[in-house]
Amino acid sequence: MRVNVSRSLPATSLGGGLWRLEPPGDREDGLPRGIPSRSVPADRDDLPYKVEIWNESGASVEQIVAITANASIGYAAYYAATREYPDRHITLRHKNSVVARWSGPQH
Repeated sequence: MRVNVSRSLPATSLGGGLWRLEPPGDREDGLPRGIPSRSVPADRDDLPYKVEIWNESGASVEQIVAITANASIGYAAYYAATREYPDRHITLRHKNSVVARWSGPQH
């Protein structure tokens, strides 16, 4: 994957294809530029919301289209998925609980 970064905006590689873009000038937290202010989570336990697209029969998850820590962003992704895939089963989960479910049009 190729990443183009403007020369006026410093960027720090966090590994795994993740980049942190930083404004020019001093950081507000006082840390040197090369040290990220927050480490990247290794196991993604802090991202409890996910949006799942189920296969046509509704028997298994075919694709996870969003994973986020924020409920509002999770619901926005769920809403967008219901518009993008109106004929599929879609679920919004918080950890192991189903928060919202779209079953597609009833025939």
